[in-house]
Amino acid sequence: MKIELASSYGFCYGVKRAIEIAEKHQNSFTYGPLIHNKDEINRLKTGFNIGLVDKIEDIDSNNAIVIRTHGIPKDELSILKKQENKIIDATCPYVTTPQNIVEKMSSEGYSVVIFGDKAHPEIKGVVSYAEHQNHTFIVLTPKELEALPLKNKVALVSQTTKKPEDFEKIVTALIRTHKEVRVFNTICNATFENQDAAAALAKRADVMIVIGGKHSSNTKMLHSISQNDCKDSYLIENERELQASWFKNKNLCGISAGASTPDWIVQNVINKIQLITN
Repeated sequence: MKIELASSYGFCYGVKRAIEIAEKHQNSFTYGPLIHNKDEINRLKTGFNIGLVDKIEDIDSNNAIVIRTHGIPKDELSILKKQENKIIDATCPYVTTPQNIVEKMSSEGYSVVIFGDKAHPEIKGVVSYAEHQNHTFIVLTPKELEALPLKNKVALVSQTTKKPEDFEKIVTALIRTHKEVRVFNTICNATFENQDAAAALAKRADVMIVIGGKHSSNTKMLHSISQNDCKDSYLIENERELQASWFKNKNLCGISAGASTPDWIVQNVINKIQLITN
């Protein structure tokens, strides 16, 4: 069994930066999971005493709080500041960008369209920066645009982990029906690179293993892309989920990993595959 890593995979800049920031602030708390990887969060907890608080009402004043890579809603950030918590901002700069764009475009009287998942923490944070919530809309398909009471002036941003081709469909639909459309491509380059690399490897692999959090949007997207060209594609969080039957009569195992997956987990998976197949 030959094992081949995708040419681009794993930690993106924002996640790597967030981990480094957290490690420098031992004995602190993160509000919500710092990243979408339970094993890495457990490593930070046991090795650096970094706790996790899921509800803002459970955060005591004067504690050191690390803001997760996906960011948090603007009003919640204000609450933490009023409580005189020490704010350690690990929000990815690529997430801060759409926050700033939405705030500016909304204040200038544009209807704001956000291409993304309403329930995703990144989008919850981004939409909170709009000054006019009644003219700010979150969509996933061009069809959803039809019923929206949009102004003539529209500004568009995207969740950082979305597919460029899907974003283009939203752009096309808007420019066909509105005179002024400001398009801001806020999709992260690391997302492009990991997705393209996974797609290229899946075309040659007999089996694909995608490693990352089951709730991670970018990891689920890598899995979906891999399945397009390699039907035997599996999404796992760690080596304990591997099954020997996946590798029976296979020659090339391709491996990709989501932006929140550390190298040590990837190596554990490789070691387990080698053990299973030798």
